Amino acid sequence: MQSFTITGKLIDLFAKRIYPAQVVVENGIISTISEIEQADDQYLLPGFVDAHIHIESSMLVPTAFANMAVVHGTVATVSDPHEIANVCGKEGVQYMIDNSKKTPFKFFFGAPSCVPATSFETAGATLDSGDVAELLNSPDIWYLSEMMNYPGVLNKDPEVMAKIAAAHKAGKPVDGHAPGLRGATAMAYAESGITTDHECFTLDEALDKVKVGMHILIREGSAAKNYEALCELLKLHPERVMFCSDDKHPDELVLNHINALVKRSLQKGYDLYAVLRAACVHPVLHYKLPVGMLRLNDPADFIVVNNLEELKILQTYIAGELVSENGHTLLPYVAASPINNFKANPKTEEEFAIKAKKKSGMIKVIKAVEGQLVTSQLLLPGKVVDGLLVSNTENDVLKLAVINRYEPDAPVATAFIKSFGLKSGAIASTVGHDCHNIIVVGVDDASMCAAVNALIDNEGGISVAENKDNVSAMPLPVAGLMSLADGNSVAEDYKEIDRLAKKLGTTLHAPFMTLSFMALLVIPALKLSDKGLFDGTKFEFTGVEV
Repeated sequence: MQSFTITGKLIDLFAKRIYPAQVVVENGIISTISEIEQADDQYLLPGFVDAHIHIESSMLVPTAFANMAVVHGTVATVSDPHEIANVCGKEGVQYMIDNSKKTPFKFFFGAPSCVPATSFETAGATLDSGDVAELLNSPDIWYLSEMMNYPGVLNKDPEVMAKIAAAHKAGKPVDGHAPGLRGATAMAYAESGITTDHECFTLDEALDKVKVGMHILIREGSAAKNYEALCELLKLHPERVMFCSDDKHPDELVLNHINALVKRSLQKGYDLYAVLRAACVHPVLHYKLPVGMLRLNDPADFIVVNNLEELKILQTYIAGELVSENGHTLLPYVAASPINNFKANPKTEEEFAIKAKKKSGMIKVIKAVEGQLVTSQLLLPGKVVDGLLVSNTENDVLKLAVINRYEPDAPVATAFIKSFGLKSGAIASTVGHDCHNIIVVGVDDASMCAAVNALIDNEGGISVAENKDNVSAMPLPVAGLMSLADGNSVAEDYKEIDRLAKKLGTTLHAPFMTLSFMALLVIPALKLSDKGLFDGTKFEFTGVEV
């Protein structure tokens, strides 16, 4: 590995000072930092770290994700392989680790804690406490991933507590996932040894969790956007803050990553050192990551930017290797092979029909919320045609369905949803958190069936059916979650299918990402699994009709 010297205005995030410096890198390590009289007109600072992300949601394998992220100054991610684990189990986790080792980018994977996330849905695998303990003993696993089963934590479920205990025994931190927990319940959750949360959607909730010792990850992803609600933490509790994306679709990853949160925070006037420590330092310290922070003898993981207003990433270095320059990745494309678990047989239109059984005429409707994972429950009049409950485009009440992808002929689970705004056709996806069954929303059964069968034919992907005879699909052959193509190609393909979805009338910013969370049972209030409509506040199934 070659040695080199670089100069610029160095931002020291520990001494909290900026000074002209010469940095010498030898064998991937910062060997010398010298204060000098005159330096190049550029700034040197540590690389950005995404403190919580599911790489799978970028629809890219790790090596392809890395090629895109380095352009935005990201050098490392704290990555939860929960999605592929729900499809392929430990083999899926190992797939992510093996692929990630083919790039210098620094991926730090966790042991998925909730596979399946609940017993109210069908997953492709199960990881019990013994499996989790085995993963945690691996040097390739850095923490216990988000503990979604907060009822299990609060009720001290033996399996849940065994997983947390295994992390503590291995000396590895435990990530949280506790939307809406406040006061005494937040305290009980934290007292189990869970140290982070990325699900806060109000400042008061975040403050409650800070009070009991938790670190708050401010999330701004493609669907869930909590930055505006939580950014005041950068002033109130700067040492308790990290930045994360959680889920980032490829079309947005082309544009930005953690750098966008840094720039936005500086534009709002938050303290430079508080912002950069959240983006560069706190994840490294909390998870004990071997990522450099621009100090003597650190790995040379740093970035060069033009100034602190534009924050244009001029260069990104990882372990002393120049991996991006002037908006272009210097990392090569790495070919990968698929892994999958897909058994569903094609469906018929009749399987999507919902017979009206009750006389009340009222139905429970999921209300999706733009920019949030939470939903609410509405009680609305159902539209009945020929004895069947059907979509009502005039009131934006559309049919939603989830199909078990792990069994050949499982029944179709159906419900109704508001906020998607489709006027015709259907959109479908095998990215359906957490178990990644097939999820589809549509105006008519024929279009829904066509969109679903296109995904079954491809064994995974996302699709748009303008009608039953006009269907477009984007295959995702890696677990039905990721493509084998390079990032820019995937981004272009995704932009096109997103355009087709919006052509059907949806006004959602990220309709496929929002759709994927409508099967996420651990986030209240009303969701749909392959087994039926689920009340996330009571943690039990409920009927569609009132």
